[in-house]
Amino acid sequence: MPLRLDIKRKLSCRSDRVKSVDLHSTEPWMLASLYNGQVHIWNYETQVMVKTFEVCDLPVRCSKFVIRKSWIVTGSDDMQIRAYNYNTLERVHSFEAHSDYVRCLVVHPTQPYVLSSSDDMSIKLWDWDKKWQCIQTFEGHTHYVMQVVFNPKDNNTFASASLDRTIKVWQLGSSQPNYTLEGHEKGVNTVDYYYGGEKPYLISGADDRLVKIWDYQNKNCVQTLSGHAQNISAVSFHPDLPIILTGSEDGTIRIWHANTYRLETTLNYGLERVWAINCMKGSNSIAIGYDEGSVVLKLGREEPAVSMDNSGKIIWAKHSEIQQANLKTVGDAEIKDGERLPLTIKDMGGCEIYPQTIAHSPNGRFVVVCGDGEYIIYTAMALRNKSFGPAQEFVWSTDSSGYAIRESNSSIKLFKNFKETKSFKPDFGADGIFGGPLIGVRSANSLAFYDWESFQLIRRIEIQAKLVYWADNGEQLVISTEDSYFVLKYDAKAVTAFVERGEPLPEEGIEEAFNVVGDVQETVKTGFWIGDCFVYSNSVNRLNYFVGGEIVTVAHLDRTMYLLGYIPKDNRVYLADKDLNVTSYLLLLSVLEYQTAVMRRDFQTADRVLPSVPKEQRTRVAQFLEKQGFKSQALAVTADPEHKFELALQLKDLKTVYALAKESESVTKWKQLGALALKTSDFKLAEECMIQAEDYMGLLLLANCSGNRDLMKRLARMAEDKQRFNVAFTANWSLGKLENCLDILIKSDRLPEAAIFARTHLPSHVGRVLLTWKEKMSRTNVKAAQALADPVQYPNLFPGFEQALHAEQFFRQERSQLTPASMYSQIPRPDDRHLIEETQDAESSGQFHYSPEAPPTKADEMDAAGRRSVRSEDSSETERATSRPKPYENGETPTVIRDAPPLLNSQAHQPAHNGTDTDDIDQLQEELDDLDFNGVDGHDLQEDDGSLI
Repeated sequence: MPLRLDIKRKLSCRSDRVKSVDLHSTEPWMLASLYNGQVHIWNYETQVMVKTFEVCDLPVRCSKFVIRKSWIVTGSDDMQIRAYNYNTLERVHSFEAHSDYVRCLVVHPTQPYVLSSSDDMSIKLWDWDKKWQCIQTFEGHTHYVMQVVFNPKDNNTFASASLDRTIKVWQLGSSQPNYTLEGHEKGVNTVDYYYGGEKPYLISGADDRLVKIWDYQNKNCVQTLSGHAQNISAVSFHPDLPIILTGSEDGTIRIWHANTYRLETTLNYGLERVWAINCMKGSNSIAIGYDEGSVVLKLGREEPAVSMDNSGKIIWAKHSEIQQANLKTVGDAEIKDGERLPLTIKDMGGCEIYPQTIAHSPNGRFVVVCGDGEYIIYTAMALRNKSFGPAQEFVWSTDSSGYAIRESNSSIKLFKNFKETKSFKPDFGADGIFGGPLIGVRSANSLAFYDWESFQLIRRIEIQAKLVYWADNGEQLVISTEDSYFVLKYDAKAVTAFVERGEPLPEEGIEEAFNVVGDVQETVKTGFWIGDCFVYSNSVNRLNYFVGGEIVTVAHLDRTMYLLGYIPKDNRVYLADKDLNVTSYLLLLSVLEYQTAVMRRDFQTADRVLPSVPKEQRTRVAQFLEKQGFKSQALAVTADPEHKFELALQLKDLKTVYALAKESESVTKWKQLGALALKTSDFKLAEECMIQAEDYMGLLLLANCSGNRDLMKRLARMAEDKQRFNVAFTANWSLGKLENCLDILIKSDRLPEAAIFARTHLPSHVGRVLLTWKEKMSRTNVKAAQALADPVQYPNLFPGFEQALHAEQFFRQERSQLTPASMYSQIPRPDDRHLIEETQDAESSGQFHYSPEAPPTKADEMDAAGRRSVRSEDSSETERATSRPKPYENGETPTVIRDAPPLLNSQAHQPAHNGTDTDDIDQLQEELDDLDFNGVDGHDLQEDDGSLI
């Protein structure tokens, strides 16, 4: 049977003649050296040229990646070898290596060596750690040396191909060849080693249009491949697949079976002559260089041939060798998520076919190997052959005694106890088959499910299915497509009822058989079911599971991994990469059972399972509950204080939020609780939260809105202690304590503003403010300080100042009183009042008698400041003693704190000259003009009517 090999073109790009190609081991890059002297780097995943640079004006016949140095080394017809950093494109080194064209370069896999061959008939070994010193020269060929290649099984030996019609095998350290292989009738262009350990083979291609395979131990030709119409320019043993690739000047790539030497397929992409082929170990990508461009192909599937049974026994294939590993050998060693498991490998023997897929039977007794268009069923323990036959695909039924094979695109056979029971041809063809409780048959545009016993059609679904995964209970399944997957529920009872009714079967089958549970726009690479949870890896290397419409991410994988299975007693999911490195991730069965019970609304089972969920996993369970809308249960389950706080906020559980905020002492949490308390009208709690969070602006708003005079007084003191002068000023202003407002301006060193404030609202204090202002200014400019005029000394410059003193005394009592909210509509606006006239009317009627007061001195101010400091300390002690404010007494009427109106508008005045220079007066005027009257915290200080003070 022919080798079943999928071939996909990943990159096709046009360019000048390509003389060599190379693949990067970690990046999706192809390196191409061109006949026109340029080098290109292509990303074959995105089909974009990543980098390009010119080496010289002559052909660049060879170039190689040096991954460990981030280099590209090139050899060209100017006889130079050059090294470039492929990240910066900086030339690291260049030197003349040969006396003729450089034909080939090869990099030693472990040593700092580069081997070069040339038309000067020599081979040279270069050491880049020794400044590219030539440490050995190999001579013996009598014509151009076209190619050299290291032996992958012995890095100290290499082979060379020459136009002298020979292949020579050399040893590092010896200048003479070990031996020579002769057999080609014309010049040999290319040579390569077989990578597998079981065959000591070399392959060569020559101008005689023949490909020869040599046993280099016996030194004889074991096979000759013919069929190309022109010279053979490139040959390669694939490192992983059992294939040989040959390229010719006839423009074709031929793929041969490495075991049978049968021609599998011929590829021709119309790019004229083939010059280079490159394969890379661990990858199914192949790069090909042509006369007119380059092509990158992907051969076969990268998913390894590996399977694990329910007990943890893993079987895989390396080439044609079957090996076994047992997870029990790991023992009690500590296993970390994502770490490679130290497994003990046991060789089980060779397989007659090249394995492309391996699958255990559901009970784990048998294992089937498929490949080369055949299948072989072995016993899992001893690898004894139980059955075999031709098949393109093989699937197990759920009871392990039955299986089905797809012989071709039109024929399916069913077996029971290794005997054929039925053969049929599906109506819509069979491009693929899937096992499980029902046998699934995929056609071009649909997926049909049939009964295993009667092969009656159950349901046909119009979908381009890629994979089908059944749950162990047979009630749920996932159908995966190219870019999404669908979760369906299978109703076996509805199918049985339909059959019992004896109704004629519709063309599309039984409609009630399947119900769609959910669909997800995500590509499934591999997957399986654990109970009602579907675990899978996706195209962006995430390990997820789907339960009840929710997707939970278990881990972010650092590379493409393939799921092997789940061991419940270990609570771990096991995965393998393409190199058969096995890793695992923790996935607690108790968590899955709890989540499944919640989705079934079986809360009794969920409560029973919850105690078995470890505390470190409780938060994950709580997040799942939250997504399902069960926030109260999530609050009770979560172990994360942050998550609990968020849930309590959402549930408006003030008691829990208060306790958590008190524990954490987080300002942010106090603010969040304060906002929630305001929304729920718990003003006492809101006040405490704002005090704890030092949210003075919030307290100001709360005190204003609630008319809480005590809170406003407390806020004024706290804000001043914390140097939040803007809030302190506003609080004192609202209380009508203008003297305190003036003191705050002086304390914050805003003396010009303090002088204007005193002139406007407290004219009796102008003198002391002016004295302080003069003292400060005199330190920098004495004349400017002397230019400041005192209204007491120069009343002629301040008309109306005496009336302002009367008004200040007349309204002093009024501004210290609070007015009930019920009187709001009867209070005139400040703009509508004429304070001087009211004062004069009161004096005329005898209601008010002005008593001249001595202006406060600086000593009086210091004494008053000391008393305020004592009151502040006393109040701080009281605040610390009481954690929450006292509630309102029953029957108390809230009052509105009315902003005190300005007593007198500022009036323009001119200071006395007193003999000062014009320059000093101008400087003083500039200082006054520069006053922006901004608040001490950077915020505007405003009157209640919005005008700036």
